Amino acid sequence: MWIESGVNKPDLEELARLNDGKIYVAGHSGMVGSALVRRLQEAGCNNLLLRTRAELDLENQQQVHALVQDEKPDYVFLAAAMVGGIHANNTYPAQFIYSNLMVAANVINASYAAGVHRLLFLGSSCIYPKSAPQPMSEDCLLTGVLEETNEPYAIAKIAGIKLCESYNREYGTDFRSVMPTNLYGSNDNFDLQTSHVLPALLRKFHEAKMADAKTVEIWGSGTPRREFLYVDDLADACLFVSCLPTHEYAAHTKPRLSHLNIGSGVDVSISELAEIIRGVVGYQGEIEYNSDYPDGTKQKLLDVSALSGLGWKARTGLEEGIASTYEWYKSQ
Repeated sequence: MWIESGVNKPDLEELARLNDGKIYVAGHSGMVGSALVRRLQEAGCNNLLLRTRAELDLENQQQVHALVQDEKPDYVFLAAAMVGGIHANNTYPAQFIYSNLMVAANVINASYAAGVHRLLFLGSSCIYPKSAPQPMSEDCLLTGVLEETNEPYAIAKIAGIKLCESYNREYGTDFRSVMPTNLYGSNDNFDLQTSHVLPALLRKFHEAKMADAKTVEIWGSGTPRREFLYVDDLADACLFVSCLPTHEYAAHTKPRLSHLNIGSGVDVSISELAEIIRGVVGYQGEIEYNSDYPDGTKQKLLDVSALSGLGWKARTGLEEGIASTYEWYKSQ
């Protein structure tokens, strides 16, 4: 539902076109993709094109082109990606860069070839240099060295942005990019070896509570600061950006700087996050920090003023979102 203040309300003409069109959501079974499907259905978009990984290998160019040519979607939401936390990025760098490059190139090129009206590519805040000034604005892109722990993934996401920009410049397409901050919510990955920090902590505290453990170990020092966004808020922002008229979107971007940040605009330290999660879970034991593990970037906070200027802002507070996510986790 659109909130009554008018904030987050999309252009109604563009929304009507989206309602009438066929929409391909790449990666619909993941956390982001499933949230997009929920949001689209809430908005009255029911002509959705969905394929599981078993049905379609997005790293296979022939399969992707065949699907898009046969189905001729009007809109594409490119949410499919290989994702993970610091440990996963450090362990599987080749897989992260290869898979994400192939998926972006295949889907974007196939969308151009099939005449897709509008595409939205979802990137990540890790595209920005590790020493970028905080909060990080869109024009920080390509101004410095990337964080080493996730450089391969970041390069693949930067390539996706530049693919969209290049197709727009050369072929006149309307391919857009959004860069979300750290996400969490239903259908998140709770595997302790490959997950991001928030779901990993949620699982650790839950299991410690169930086992009546005296302590919970947290990787790193607890001092880095991170911004978090509830995935349903991200889905709402994606729908909002996709419904912006071309002239309005172009007025807030540049031909070679065409992405928009999506975030809450607020960050917390990992130790503060841990205390919030401990409270939501109801764990009574102690917290121990293991500094043998890397911290990663000291702070990652997005400048969301461009999207705010267009009329969108996040609605779900961190504690509220974590509580909702915890309920979903327990139900699984």
